[in-house]
Amino acid sequence: MSIRRSLLRFVNIPKPCQRLLKARNFSAEAASKDDEKRKTHFGFETVDEDEKTKKVHHVFETVADKYDMMNDVMSFGIHRVWKDIFMMRLAPTPGTKLLDMAGGTGDITFRYINYLRNKGISATEKRSSVTVSDINQSMLDVGKVRAEKQGYTKDSPVDIDWLCADAEQLPLPDDSYNAYTIAFGIRNCTHIDKVLEEAYRVLQPGGRFMCLEFSQLPNQTMQWMYDQYSFQLIPVMGQLVAGQWKAYQYLVESIRQFPDQEKFKTMIENAGFRQVTYENLTFGVCAIHSGFKI
Repeated sequence: MSIRRSLLRFVNIPKPCQRLLKARNFSAEAASKDDEKRKTHFGFETVDEDEKTKKVHHVFETVADKYDMMNDVMSFGIHRVWKDIFMMRLAPTPGTKLLDMAGGTGDITFRYINYLRNKGISATEKRSSVTVSDINQSMLDVGKVRAEKQGYTKDSPVDIDWLCADAEQLPLPDDSYNAYTIAFGIRNCTHIDKVLEEAYRVLQPGGRFMCLEFSQLPNQTMQWMYDQYSFQLIPVMGQLVAGQWKAYQYLVESIRQFPDQEKFKTMIENAGFRQVTYENLTFGVCAIHSGFKI
């Protein structure tokens, strides 16, 4: 062995082999760095990507029964107005095929049905459809019960399907919907870019993507006041109403981590959407984002 080692000292390794060895070393280092980079935020906490998915799932598992009530309490009912405006901007027509992502408890879907009903569309005319999808089955279960109790499953101009699925990996064919909505859900996803890419994939050419999400107030004084309310009062409300301080602390922190209006607009454009716009609601507390698959 000692003779072999001595001989190897005088052996010149060809340059291509040297480059290959360097490339392998670089790849190993890059892979190690990639592993280190596979971190994301869960509110203000830094966690592994897989851990975030589990934590978010647990949050909505624990708040599902009180989710809609807490929305009323936290926003003083204003979220209802935001969602009404959101549906008016979508302005669905008979025959619309909608994917309502992160739509678990049905708030957007029920407005979709009401909008068509209010336009005089009867159950016997050209039918529309909606797939209500959520990664959390507990949220969907709440939505199903609400749909039954509130009469959305009978004499409706809309066929409703319920699908438990991940917005980043939808088990749906390409070009299968002409409208995609996601309200107050995309900020909870680990890879927002993948969600947008999937939205683009399942939409038909000419289809519309619409997102309602909390945003950043352009006025610094108002942002400071909003922060005081959010961080000081909302977790307390979450504890009193739902018994979930930490869950609502996360929801507040997740709002602050979400990109501002311009950055999110760029992300939507990078996914392939065109004619991308946003509209601030309540001074920018939240915003409606819209884009088309051309």
